[in-house]
Amino acid sequence: MSRTIRIALVAEGITDYVFLDAAIRAMLGNQSFDLKLLQPEESVAFTGGGDAGQLGGGWKGVYKWCLQAVQRSEGDFKSDPLFIGYDLLLIHLDADVAGEDPANSPKAPIVELADLLPCEQPCPPPSATTNELRRVLLSWLGETSPPPRTILCTPSKSTEAWVMAIFFPTDREMTRKGWECHPKPENRLGQQPIKVRFSKNFSDYEARNPGIQAGWQSVVARLSEASRFQDEFLAAIGSVSV
Repeated sequence: MSRTIRIALVAEGITDYVFLDAAIRAMLGNQSFDLKLLQPEESVAFTGGGDAGQLGGGWKGVYKWCLQAVQRSEGDFKSDPLFIGYDLLLIHLDADVAGEDPANSPKAPIVELADLLPCEQPCPPPSATTNELRRVLLSWLGETSPPPRTILCTPSKSTEAWVMAIFFPTDREMTRKGWECHPKPENRLGQQPIKVRFSKNFSDYEARNPGIQAGWQSVVARLSEASRFQDEFLAAIGSVSV
């Protein structure tokens, strides 16, 4: 019997964890794996803590985690001690982050990001923006390309575009603006018919885990960033001895 693959996840929020856990189950089939949420802190995220732990949630929490990882590894991220306990590291960042201007934020500006964000490009193609965002994310780690055993996941414009593609594949507004170019796909979740709509929260996403698993390949076939994520994830899995 093959051993359990240990995967560490750094994500914007708990619903991203739920979705990615289901997507990985769809990709790995019978292969055993353990997905550990490092950021936001699992103990807080699963209990609905307001600040999602010491670093907070959202993209800023991902940013702070990256800075801590670089400090922990003394500037050489590839030697981060977390790789002792995990086979792979998955870092998630929604592409709408590319439109952020944190240096000019009225609340707690992050001036050191002035030359990095915003980095949003015209869409389509979604890759114009996600490629730039990946460059920014890697710079937070002090890298120019994904380090070994590290996978990037950058849904355009957010994970909710993937959710919509599975559960509401004929949504006219998403089709009109483009599935990977619609600026706020999460808004469409709450605008579905009452009998089928659901919210962006842990319990609603967890209840739809089987549906996400069943619909994952349809997302891969339809959305370019989902396809890129699957290709890169499976390539990384192929390098792990099981």
